[in-house]
Amino acid sequence: MDTTSAPLLFLTSTVSFEDIKDGNETTTNVFAQPGWQVALWAIAYALIVTVSVIGNVTVIWIILAHQRMRTVTNYFIVNLAFSDVSMAAFNTVFNFVYALHNDWYFGLGYCRFQNFFPITAMFSSIYSMTAIAVDRYMAIIHPLKPRLSSTSTNVVIGLIWAVAFSLAFPQCFYAKTIFYSPRTVCLVDWPEDIGGKHQLAYQIALIILIYLLPLLVMLVTYSLVGRTLWGSEIPGEASEHYQNQIQAKRKVVKMMIVVVVTFALCWLPFHMYFILGSFNKDIYNQKYIQQVYLAIFWLAMSSTMYNPLIYYCLNQRFRAGFHRAFRWCPFITVSEEDKMELQHRRTFMMTRSFRMESTTTTMYRDSAEHTTTKLIKA
Repeated sequence: MDTTSAPLLFLTSTVSFEDIKDGNETTTNVFAQPGWQVALWAIAYALIVTVSVIGNVTVIWIILAHQRMRTVTNYFIVNLAFSDVSMAAFNTVFNFVYALHNDWYFGLGYCRFQNFFPITAMFSSIYSMTAIAVDRYMAIIHPLKPRLSSTSTNVVIGLIWAVAFSLAFPQCFYAKTIFYSPRTVCLVDWPEDIGGKHQLAYQIALIILIYLLPLLVMLVTYSLVGRTLWGSEIPGEASEHYQNQIQAKRKVVKMMIVVVVTFALCWLPFHMYFILGSFNKDIYNQKYIQQVYLAIFWLAMSSTMYNPLIYYCLNQRFRAGFHRAFRWCPFITVSEEDKMELQHRRTFMMTRSFRMESTTTTMYRDSAEHTTTKLIKA
């Protein structure tokens, strides 16, 4: 038996579209698993969905509910969190159910959506990370050049989603469900795809565009940023404010590097799986391949739940936000330091500085006028 033209983010069936049309399929479902295996995998995938949804929704709330958190970098983090929570909620569960028995229960409409949305969400995720890397590069390497405004940031996010929709559209357009006893298969039937060449070309293009290319851009930008931030020591005579700024920038860059490396490692086995399968389709007929796929797919989907944990561990403001969000828990307390981290102190400090400067100017003016009066009298 041959393999289907499987989408990049979907389980590959071991029955080809040509076999189904020719009636060569068997009537037994070789993908059925014992109950204990299903239970273990269900717990593992439920962990992803629970942690991802709670964590990423909390991240979105922390940024949108606190004025101090509304920066260009954090707007892209909101988009990244939205993409991750969408992937966990709309792809993980349904793909897991399909992978258990390779039997599609959710109809043609969701089959098309399931082939379309994962690619869209993954594109949005990794290009949000890329946008953050470029923004950090501009802020640190070229600090005098204009930064993105909130409007420009929203335009960039909109363009990311527009390109993602266009890239994933073929998967949606050519997706179909085919029923044969005892199961239904959701697959992508590429037109005139003799030998699966169209599907292979599409998969390679996707791997380049949503994995290799953005990772290369981030490797270059973060290497340059790292050389600037860590390449030379902070002068001993530098002001405390300057030292704090450098330390803060280092922490943000370090956090985002951990996010990118985690994403790359989680998705690497998944991409390798489909590359190897495209050149050696016999691996899809092995008895162990279903368990291998479930493990690889779990690792890839788990990338959606790590970011909130990384933010909590490596960023004090996000940690304060999580403490505030979960302050109803008996073992979590919100300290005064947490409250100060989320307050918009910049306006207060600027106002206080302005007032001090105004007071100084007034005192200087009064002193000058008093001196002039004394000279005139003299």
